[in-house]
Amino acid sequence: MPALDSLGSLGSLGVAHRRRLREIWRSAGWPCLDLIEVELLAAGLLARQRDDGGRETVRVTDAGIQLLAATLQRNRAARDAHEALVERVATDMQRAGRIVWRGLALRAPLAADGGSTTWAIAMPDVFSIRQTTVEDYAEPVVHEIKVRRADLLADLRRASKGGAYLALASQCWYVLREGIADADEVPAAYGVMFAGDGGLQVARPAPRRAARVPFAVWMALARANAEPPLDDEAQGWLGAP
Repeated sequence: MPALDSLGSLGSLGVAHRRRLREIWRSAGWPCLDLIEVELLAAGLLARQRDDGGRETVRVTDAGIQLLAATLQRNRAARDAHEALVERVATDMQRAGRIVWRGLALRAPLAADGGSTTWAIAMPDVFSIRQTTVEDYAEPVVHEIKVRRADLLADLRRASKGGAYLALASQCWYVLREGIADADEVPAAYGVMFAGDGGLQVARPAPRRAARVPFAVWMALARANAEPPLDDEAQGWLGAP
């Protein structure tokens, strides 16, 4: 029976294979009898078994459990790295004098064929506006953070996601962990920053466009919590210690 070191023959398993493995782990194990299941069985990640009534089910083997655990650890590490970079970008935007939100879900208009408008939900990692009392000067900016190449490529394949960001902001940036991609792999409509040990480095400036914050976005910002002031800024409001 193949062990974990044989998974290279399956391309280290695709997303669909890992998802199926998780689904079977959480389920009663009824077989799907499709090619994904065949490959998981051949790799030794699933095993067939029959109950007393002769019904056949599949179960996750020890090798499958090891793979699920390794995937969990890898995803957890990626989430931690992603959140750390999101926090770094949010802090930089605050120090640049901007009001910052994380984890927003914003409704964005997209142009469709025939002149009609469709809508998409945009969830930028960092959304910020200038601290100003003049609406035209708000200058909304989106930063999308990527620490894994696979996530970046999946993002770039979703034209509606990028279109939603462009519809909401005067500038859109991809902030990439250093080494996962080159700047010219990202469409020219977006700026590119690289995040390394030395901080954030601009690889290509983001094009500036005239953009006002739509009323629906203002309402979403009003309902959400902006990032709290940095410690040094909050201390300034209170006076010197």
